[in-house]
Parts: sequence; structure tokens; C-alpha cells
Amino acid sequence: MGGHACRTVDAAPDMTLVEAVDPAGIGHPLADFVPDLSEAAAQLNVSGHLAASLEQSTPDVMVDFTAPAVVMSNIEAALNAGTACVVGTTGFSDIDIKTVARMCETKGVPCIIAPNFSIGANLMMKFAVEAVTSFDYAEIIERHHERKKDAPSGTAVKTAEMMAQARGSNLLSMVATERHNVPGSRGGVLGNIPIHAVRTPGYVANQEVILGGLGEVLRVCHETTSRECFMPGVLMSIRVVRELSGLTYGLDKLLENNS
Repeated sequence: MGGHACRTVDAAPDMTLVEAVDPAGIGHPLADFVPDLSEAAAQLNVSGHLAASLEQSTPDVMVDFTAPAVVMSNIEAALNAGTACVVGTTGFSDIDIKTVARMCETKGVPCIIAPNFSIGANLMMKFAVEAVTSFDYAEIIERHHERKKDAPSGTAVKTAEMMAQARGSNLLSMVATERHNVPGSRGGVLGNIPIHAVRTPGYVANQEVILGGLGEVLRVCHETTSRECFMPGVLMSIRVVRELSGLTYGLDKLLENNS
């Protein structure tokens, strides 16, 4: 994702890639890891220290696709430097989100956190929310590559939260399984919605919302074939983040404003 983001920003006519940070590639030319860069971007060396990079290059926006273990400190470093944040890392807790919102308010610097930057994925969530008011049963199956560090995905969690919110106090039905031959086989449950996570090579990031009613099943699916699907949402976020205030959680908020 970092490589895709670098290449996409570099190719955008209204943006300039000024720094790339990854401790695993420190000191190497960015071109060693990311092909098809402009001549200027290809000359950049990968930095291993975010705070120093922020001070040196003074970017308008930091794009973060890292890991739950480091993303909070990365956001804090960027906000301290007055750099707006566009974050695609997942695995945030409710407390983390509240902490980021508070830091944004304190520093007066905006941040966008999106569990999924794909336009199609956000439309899938929107359609699932619309459909859930007409069905009494729902489950989510999300499928990702084997290297994804968290489960369930941030997209699945946000989808379940949005669906539960749409139902309000009228919770979805969920029949208790009488006997679990394998513990956890019914998946995790959020808002009375079972969530099943698949991790295997061959997938990028897919999700299926299954809604059941009397004599019928509705499936709302989103499938990806390349990480390039996330880049239009990343570019949209970079372009507008500095016009926002505080924390914006979810690309759907930007899509609503543009509709």
C-alpha cells in the first residue's frame, strides 16, 4: 500500500511526493522499492525516522499505511508537526479514535481515518445499511490476504456498526447455535451480526454482507483485484483533508459531501 500511495501521489499533477518513511528500507533509494516514479521522486532516499522527516520536508499531508502497533505514534508525530493525516491503517480501538479526535482538536490539525478507501467498498456499506432495515438476519464474511495483521477487518467492523445503528433498538435476530463442534465457528459477533474472517493468499480485500428473509437471501458483495482500487479515495482525502477540522472517520463522510 505504501508503494501504491507513493506512485499515485507522484503521478498526480497537483501533488509532490516529498518523503517516504519505512525503517525496513532506510537509506535505500525509493526507486529500489517503487517502480515507475518521476525522476525527482526516484531520487528520494527512504527515511527511517518519521519525526525527523516531518521536520525536514514539512509536508502538508502524511499518508499512513502502517500497522496498529505504530500508527498512533505516527499520527501524534504528524499532528505535532502541523501535518494533516490521511490514515488507512486499521485496528483502531474506540479509545484510539477518541484519542486521535482529541489530539486533532488540541493541535488544530485535521485527520482522516478510513477503514477502507475504495469507492466500491463504501458503496457496499451504504447499500448494506439501506438493506438491513428490510431484513431480520445478517452476517458478514470478509476475505483478505494472509499477511493482514488484524481480524476482523476495519471495513467489516464499520459495516456492522453502521448496520446496527440503522436498526437502532430493533436489533437483528440471531438464533443461538445449540452446539459448537468447533469453538468460534459462528464467528465473532458485533451488533448481533456474526462476522467471519478469511485469511489466505489470492485475496486482496473482499467483503460479502448476507441478509436473510423468509424464502430469500440478498448478498451485497465487493471484490477487489488490485490495491489500486484504494487510490482514488486516498487522492480525494489528500485533496480535501486540510479544508476539514478535527477527525473525520470514514470515507463515506467525504462521499456524502461530494454527492
